[in-house]
Amino acid sequence: MEGMPGGYHPRTPEEVFRDFRGRRAGMIKALTTDVEKFYQQCDPDSLRQRRKKKNERFFFEKENLCLYGFPNETWEVTLPAEEVPPELPEPALGINFARDGMDEKDWLSLVAVHSDAWLLSVAFYFGARFGFDKEARKQLFHMINGLPTIYEVVTGTAKKQSKEKPTNSSSKSNKTGSKPSRQSESHTKASKMPPPKDEEESEGEDQDEEEHGNTLCGACGDNYANDEFWICCDICERWFHGKCVRITPARAEHIKQYKCPACSNKRARA
Repeated sequence: MEGMPGGYHPRTPEEVFRDFRGRRAGMIKALTTDVEKFYQQCDPDSLRQRRKKKNERFFFEKENLCLYGFPNETWEVTLPAEEVPPELPEPALGINFARDGMDEKDWLSLVAVHSDAWLLSVAFYFGARFGFDKEARKQLFHMINGLPTIYEVVTGTAKKQSKEKPTNSSSKSNKTGSKPSRQSESHTKASKMPPPKDEEESEGEDQDEEEHGNTLCGACGDNYANDEFWICCDICERWFHGKCVRITPARAEHIKQYKCPACSNKRARA
């Protein structure tokens, strides 16, 4: 497995952070918006043909699979690297064997924890390989620490933490840094559309940005922004970038009850 396309490896804290962020985004997709596909690919009973011979015949055996994230924000469930030692640190081995022996949420949380550990190991492998000094390592950690962990995104912990954060004392309301309100159906539908850009409502926009600034996308983990279209799942009440779940503002207007990919897949399996 290569650090980046073409065999290029990041050599500065900023480049390592971009590599980290891309791999993280891919793994978050696997555990949220692409969770059904990920779940199927981790079937513990799947058999793969080994290219070894036993008594002059090929044989089949169950494989220990790993979840990889790549800098281009994609993911893959596959076998670990064959070379020893591997080019990069390897992710947790055998995630497929725990799948059917655990509650799905617990299993996804376990994979998320191991994914966080792997991302950190890859990032600081690059730091060690290219001789990052104390300040460079500190800078890298500071940038990484500014993002929610995969575990926090998958379990919703990041959303709870942001909800508990106190607001600016100069705020004109008692609003907390929580997700947009869902007090009524009409307000829910309005929340699916981006805030208006009328100059007379600029003060309201500032308050909206302050209120929702800590809301995190349930797919990519990034923060809320006024200039982006968001939609909320009516089942789990998590918010998503429209682009992350492939929902446009026009399509959202015709959705009476929106279910995110994770909630839709859970009901389908049930």
